[in-house]
Amino acid sequence: MSADIEVKRLYWHSRRGMLELDVLLVPFLQEAYPTLDDADKERYRLLLESEDQDMFGWFMQRNEPDDPDLKRIVRMILNRVQPD
Repeated sequence: MSADIEVKRLYWHSRRGMLELDVLLVPFLQEAYPTLDDADKERYRLLLESEDQDMFGWFMQRNEPDDPDLKRIVRMILNRVQPD
């Protein structure tokens, strides 16, 4: 699959229908995803397989994912909007 088609597919998977998720995921995809290494790109794709309610809890920092890969990508996205 070409990189352009992959990004377009990811764009539609990043649009979740929940504004709180859309405002985090879509800009991350557009601005940060192209610069990620392959492992982090795979982590982002894994994140998109998660349920919206789980992601909402993670991004609102009510809880964290158990999976260390998911925890890493969630932290990367959160650090973009609220750097330490």
